[in-house]
Amino acid sequence: MKTPETYRIGIDIGSTTLKVCLLNGSDECLMTDYQRHNANPRAVAAEVLERIAAQLGDCRLQVMMTGSVGMGYAERMGVDFEQEVIAASEVVNRLYPGVQTLIDMGGEDSKMIFFEEGRVPDMRMNGNCAGGTGSFIDQTATLLGVETAELDALAAKADTIYPIASRCGVFSKTDIQNLLARGVGKSDIAASMFRAVAMQVVSALARGVEVRPRVFLCGGPFAYLPQLRVHLQEVLGLNDNDCVLPANPQCVPALGCALKASGREYTVDELKSLFEKTGQFEVAAASGLEPLFASQEEYEQWRARKRGYEMPRGEGIAAGDYYLGVDSGSTTTKVVLIDSQGRIVYSDYSFNSGDSFKTFSESIERLKASVPEPAKVNIAASAATGYGESLLKTAFSLDYGIVETMAHFMTARSIDPEVSFVLDIGGQDMKAIFVDNGSIRRIEINEACSSGCGSFIMTFANQLGYSISDFAAMACFATKPYDLGTRCTVFMNSKVKQAMREGAGVDDIAAGFSYSVIKNCLFKVMKLHSTSELGSHIVVQGGTFKNHSVVRALEKQTGLEVRFCDAPEMAGAYGAALYAKSRKREKKKNQ
Repeated sequence: MKTPETYRIGIDIGSTTLKVCLLNGSDECLMTDYQRHNANPRAVAAEVLERIAAQLGDCRLQVMMTGSVGMGYAERMGVDFEQEVIAASEVVNRLYPGVQTLIDMGGEDSKMIFFEEGRVPDMRMNGNCAGGTGSFIDQTATLLGVETAELDALAAKADTIYPIASRCGVFSKTDIQNLLARGVGKSDIAASMFRAVAMQVVSALARGVEVRPRVFLCGGPFAYLPQLRVHLQEVLGLNDNDCVLPANPQCVPALGCALKASGREYTVDELKSLFEKTGQFEVAAASGLEPLFASQEEYEQWRARKRGYEMPRGEGIAAGDYYLGVDSGSTTTKVVLIDSQGRIVYSDYSFNSGDSFKTFSESIERLKASVPEPAKVNIAASAATGYGESLLKTAFSLDYGIVETMAHFMTARSIDPEVSFVLDIGGQDMKAIFVDNGSIRRIEINEACSSGCGSFIMTFANQLGYSISDFAAMACFATKPYDLGTRCTVFMNSKVKQAMREGAGVDDIAAGFSYSVIKNCLFKVMKLHSTSELGSHIVVQGGTFKNHSVVRALEKQTGLEVRFCDAPEMAGAYGAALYAKSRKREKKKNQ
């Protein structure tokens, strides 16, 4: 009977992707694979192994694993593990002896290795900051409303480089939004971001050491974004001949593991079985967090209790007086038209892509198109609030402007006249309003941290391959929510990787995020000492609270009943419309 042939396989499981490299006995590469694992590496690994079996039949595999998530899998499966920097060094030492510097950029980490003959390689990695990594680039793409791959084509057409802070995603968002508001094109912003990333990699990792050619580049961003390589070379003063871009640069650590794999051999079925068994692993330490809902039935009962707080709705736009409210935010524009009874007859929610003027103008055109007889409809008064309040008020001659907190307070009071506390969480900001006897007593807002905001959840949902709505829905029914603590976006990356290494499911991680948003808000932003400060009439607003998991997490953390309307994302615009209506009435009284 013929003995099955033995091959060597390197498996690199990172925070967002799984990479595989398969070699034969002559070090010839037979297959590479690079896939986002969407927090389910087991399924992706099983699919890759099935393809290997289909290609090679009954074979045996020598295995070595690497990667931030791969470490936990290797430990539980009992297979060999190598640190990814050492695995990448193995590739250079064996296949590229002339290289003096290696630069590797991954999804959430970056590495630099200095090689010098006769000395141990000097290996450096980023610490707790994800500036200058692939996730930082992904966040920029999301902010610009494009796919990550589109950034390269945009950057190739750039004319001007602008300064962008690359050390923190929160600060970079502010810089990018300011550029968009100034009318800077997406091409220039994409190129500026690549330049910022290149400068961050060099400053964070080189730390005064000369980056000497030849320079070996690897990692997914270098593989798929040629313009990033262009900007790195410009920052370092290098040309194409000074740099080496290997075949499949995104799989270099996996290749290094395949080169080093030795020892025990596994059949494909045995290896698949080991991966499957990791799914039975229980999270190492109980988090102490309760499930948000015990069952679908409990969720439905909870939803039924909340149905008394819907915003009032009209049946259409007929002849008469109406009041317009607009909430021009940093990323979205919300428009509401109400009738004389305060009922919403038109609403519009649009991403503004940095151009709030154009977005509002288009919304008004859509409003006009929806009115059967425009000549008989009178906009009796209008008001703006939010990030672009002054711009829109001036440009469109709107009647009034109102501070965001007051707009949200007016909406909250219309939902619950006895409101004692209002919490508004948007994409990148949050506002907490403490109310005493119908008057605002205290206001708290976040400053430079977005860890308790909607973009915080959206960023991680997208990284794990889920829409924000699906991510929030699965959180509602997680049985073992994973405690992610109260951390900033960057530091949360490592906590999520730890959760994945410990076997937490995506639903448990999603529920953990819902709890984390509330914990950040209550204890980092508001610095609450006691929930008694909130009173017993809590109203929540903002797009983040469209996610019922976050509403429920607030109730679980405080032990209090929370009220929310059916369109919490429109609360600012609705409050502005109510304000316009109230000012118009006051004006009439005084005439």
